[in-house]
Amino acid sequence: MSLLDLSALLVCVTAALAFVNARFLKLPASIGVTVGGLLISLALLALVALRVPFALSAAEAARGISFDVFVFEGVLSFLLFAGALSLNSHALWSLRGPVISFALLSTAISTGLMGGALYGLLRLFGLGVPFVYCLLFGALISPTDPVAVLGMLKQAKVPKRIETLVAGESLFNDGVGVVAFAVLASIAAAGTGGHSPELSALGVLTLFAQEAVGGLLLGAILGLVAYLALRSVHDFVVEVLLTLGLVLACTAVATHLHVSAPLAAVAAGLLVGSLTDRRPASLSSREKFDAFWHLTDELLNIFLFALLALVVVAVDFSGTALVLGLITIPLLLLIRTVSVQVPVWFLNRRHTFAPYTRRLMIWGGLRGAISVALAFTVPAGQARDLFLVMTYVVVVFSIIVQGLTVGRLAARAGEQGA
Repeated sequence: MSLLDLSALLVCVTAALAFVNARFLKLPASIGVTVGGLLISLALLALVALRVPFALSAAEAARGISFDVFVFEGVLSFLLFAGALSLNSHALWSLRGPVISFALLSTAISTGLMGGALYGLLRLFGLGVPFVYCLLFGALISPTDPVAVLGMLKQAKVPKRIETLVAGESLFNDGVGVVAFAVLASIAAAGTGGHSPELSALGVLTLFAQEAVGGLLLGAILGLVAYLALRSVHDFVVEVLLTLGLVLACTAVATHLHVSAPLAAVAAGLLVGSLTDRRPASLSSREKFDAFWHLTDELLNIFLFALLALVVVAVDFSGTALVLGLITIPLLLLIRTVSVQVPVWFLNRRHTFAPYTRRLMIWGGLRGAISVALAFTVPAGQARDLFLVMTYVVVVFSIIVQGLTVGRLAARAGEQGA
C-alpha cells in the first residue's frame, strides 16, 4: 500500500469515526473515536484470524505504521504547543512550585514504585525481565498524557485553579517522563552490550539535565525569537506561518541537539502565549489565531486517538500479558495516589489542597498515546511484547473508563470550590 493510499485510508477512517460519534454516540471526541477504532480493530483481528485477504492486507499495512515516529516527530510538538498556548501563563507561574514538584517528584516516585512492583510481579509469573527494563516500563507509564488530560479538562469544566495545576503538571511531567525514559533506555542499552557507554551517576544526571534543561532553554530562545517577529506584524497568515515554523524548528533542532522536543514545545507555547496576550493586535486577528490553533489541536487530537485505536492490530497479544495489564490498572492507580500525596505533604505549608484536588489529579491523570509510542521504542524482545500489551490495556481503561467518569468528579469539585 502506497503512502498516499495509507494516508487516505487513515484520514477517511478517522473522519468516519468522528462522524459516527458526533451523530450517534455523542461521547467526547477522543473517547468516541477510540471506542469506534477499537471496534474496527477487533473486527479486523477476527477477519485476520479467518484469513480474509483484505483483512490480512490491512493488518500488514497497519503494522507498517511507525506509531512512535508519528507521535514524537509528527503531532506531539504541535499538540503540546497548542496546549501550552491555551494556558494562562500567569496563573501557571503562581502555581510553579506545585507544578514543578508534581512533574519531577511524582514522576520519579511513580517510576521507581512501578518498576519495583513490576519486577516482583513478573517474578511471580516466572518472567525474567531485567530490573532496568521494569524501570523503563515505570517511566513510560507514569507520566500523565497531556493530550488526553487537556482534552478531558476541556470537556469536564474543571475549576480554573485545579485546571491550571493538572494541565501544567501534565505538560511538564510528559517531558520529564520522556527524558527519564531516554536515560533509562541508555542504561539498558549499556547493560545489554549496546552502543551506549556505561553511565555513572554523574553521567545519568548530566544526560537528564541536558535533555530537560536544554529542551526548556531551546524552547525559550526560539519562542522569544518568534515573539519578536510576531510583535512586528499584524497579519493572520504570517502569524500562523511563524508559529508553525516555531513548532517545527523546536522539534527538528531538539532532535539534532539531543534535547527534549516536548519540553521545548511547551516552553515555546507558554512564552508565546504569555507575550502575545500583551501584543497590541486587533481582536479579529487574535480570535482567528486562537481559532486556528484550537482547530489544529482538535483535528490532530482526533486523528491521534483514531490511530491509537487502530494500531492494536500491530500488537501481539498473549493471555499472560493481558492478565498483567489488568493487574497493572489498580496497581498504577495506587501508585499514582502515593506519588500525588507525597508532594502534597511537602507543599502543605505554603499551599492548600482541597480533597477534590487530589482526587482529580489521581483519577484525571489519564494515560494515552505517548505511553504506547514509548512502548514501541523498547528494543524488540520479550519485554517489548509484554510492555506493549500491558500499556495498551492501561491506556484503553484510562481513556474510556476514567475519561467517561472524571466529569462527575469535576462537577463535584466545582460545587465544593476545589
